[in-house]
This record gives sequence, C-alpha cells and structure tokens, in this order.
Amino acid sequence: MTSSVASHAPMSEYQWAYSLVDSSRVSTFLISILLIVYGSFRSLNMEQEAKQKQNERNGQNQESNVQTLDTLQALCLPLGASISLLIMFFFFDSMQVLFAICTAIIATIALAFLLLPMCQYIIRPCSDGTKISFGICGRFTAGELVSFSLSITIVCIWVLTGHWILMDAMGMGLCVAFIAFVRLPSLKVSTLLLTGLLIYDVFWVFFSSYIFNANVMVKVATRPADNPVGIVAKQFHLGGMVREAPKLSLPGKLVFPSMHNNGHFSMLGLGDIVMPGLLLCFVLRYDAYKKSLLSSAETGVPPPNQLNKISYFHCSLIGYFLGLLTATVSAEVFKAAQPALLYLVPFTLLPLFVMAYLKGDLRRMWSEPFITSPPSKHVEV
Repeated sequence: MTSSVASHAPMSEYQWAYSLVDSSRVSTFLISILLIVYGSFRSLNMEQEAKQKQNERNGQNQESNVQTLDTLQALCLPLGASISLLIMFFFFDSMQVLFAICTAIIATIALAFLLLPMCQYIIRPCSDGTKISFGICGRFTAGELVSFSLSITIVCIWVLTGHWILMDAMGMGLCVAFIAFVRLPSLKVSTLLLTGLLIYDVFWVFFSSYIFNANVMVKVATRPADNPVGIVAKQFHLGGMVREAPKLSLPGKLVFPSMHNNGHFSMLGLGDIVMPGLLLCFVLRYDAYKKSLLSSAETGVPPPNQLNKISYFHCSLIGYFLGLLTATVSAEVFKAAQPALLYLVPFTLLPLFVMAYLKGDLRRMWSEPFITSPPSKHVEV
C-alpha cells in the first residue's frame, strides 16, 4: 500500500501515476520479465541439447527430468493449489517449521540450477568438465559443485538473517527452474491451465474473505514463519540465539522495497511469473520449431510475409508487460491487492489466439503443434 503525504495534496490525486515509476514497481517489472525470458531460453536450450544427444545416440531416447503437463494435470493443478492454500491457511502455525524446511531444500536445488551457468563460465579455465564421483550421491562436475555450495551458503545466510534480497534470490531460482523443467505441450493445455488458475486467483483474492473472514491469499503470502534455528535454540535453552533468529518470510513471492518511500514495497507472487512464463516458453519453442521448418528445404514452406516475421514470443511478452502494467494500475487505484492473473491471462492469451488465427497456425497450435506431418505427395499432370 502506498502511503499519501498530506503536505503534497496536488500529488495525491495522481499518486497511482507516480507510483508506477517507483523503484519497487520498476524492479518488479524488470525482474519478472527477465526471469520469464531467461527461463524460456534456458528451457529451449535444454530441449535442443536433449535432441542433439538423442541424435548422437542414433535416436535412442534418454531419461529426461522435464515434466510435460497433460489435460488432466492442467485441470487438477488449480484444485491442488487451492487445497495447498487452505492447508497453509488453517494449519500454518502447527506446520510452519515443516514449510520452512521444505522450502529451504527446494529453493537450494532451484537456486543451484539458476547459478549453474554463471559458475560454469567462471571456472571454465580451471576445469575440463570431468565429473567427480560421490558414491551413491552421483557424479557431478566442478561447476555443479560450486553452484550447489554457493546455493547452500545463500540459503543458510537467509535462515540466519531473513533478508529480503536472499529470499528474492531463492524465489528467482524457483521461477527459472519451474519454467525450465515444466512444459506445456499445446495451446489447448495452456488455455485450460491459465483459465483455471485465473478463476483460482480471482476467487481466493476477491471472494475468500466472504467465506473465511480473511483474504486467504494475502494472509498466506504475507505470513512469516518461525525460524527453525530459533526453535532448535529454544529446545536446547540457548537464549542468545532465540533473540537473534528472525522470523522467515517464505519465498513464495518477490518483494522489492521502495527506495523513496519508507515502508512501501511491491509484491508479486511467483505464480504470476511462472504460469504466464510457461505459456511464453511454449510459444518460444513453437517459434523455434517453425523456424527449423522454414530453414528446411524439404518442407516446401513459402517464405514468410510481414505478419510471420512477428514471433509469438514477442507478442506474448508484450502482452505480459501490458497485463502487469494494468494489474499495477488497478492495485494503486483501488488500494487493494489484485489477482494479477486476472489481467495477465487475457493480455497474453488473446493476442496469441488472434495472431495464430491470422497466421493460420491456430488449429495446429491447439492440438499437436510439434508433430511434423508428412508432406503430401501429389503428381501434377
């Protein structure tokens, strides 16, 4: 919430406009878009590397860690998210230590994945890429060990300090890992998933207070958890550590405090980055697939016209920016939490549908976009 200053009466009328260029809002816009772009290209790179390895092994499929959602999973995901939200709402006090520990473990792995390319680039002159065996734990490269060690260090410092920058770093890792390892196979599954999550977001933000006498989404997102270090210290009667261990705000959102307005911060849930990010990752993969078809001489695809030069990824990314901008304006105008997916889903899906229809790709993208149909053999007389 943005606090108004009484001595600046003329500014208060247009306070929402000034808040759009606040450092917290600008940071939210930049970081969310960068995470989607980076996660999408990371996923595309992983897919291309997997295809290259498959070709080197003469077409033999290898085990993949990527999870592709089907129609049933897309329909059940909003229901599962609602159940998880209710569990955290009703049983948070008794399960908060478990939530904090599980979050720390998952965030450690995700953050290591985020830091891996940077660590590989830094130690490339000192390492030849050979894997080191750790028995039953597996084999790891030097870059993977460095990224995992750095990730553990960041999470441990977060547990001891509870600093928002470290929490945001963990949240960024979760976003990139989810976008990279979860894929949408078609526009049909994407539409079902995002529509269900839009209904989920709207219900728990706008209507949950009428049933549960509290805004369930906001309360769960902003509720801090007891520090496991403090609880352990209390069990062993270490009073000094109890006073120093802060409460932990779990990394289910990105938080950016304002540099110019003390006490004001901008908050965006990770789901508002990840779920539209899955759609943008899908269209980026489809853009790459179409490009590979156009570059193949056997397909007989005609040269692209002006409309075909505009990629689906850029169209959806612009839609995401406009949707996030609309959600931000709504939050400032109404001075209340807004379900971001209410704005993000229409602004990303509708332009995508229009462009796919105009390009003639809608039918293919809807059902089986990545299956190459064999060229028809016609004999001209």
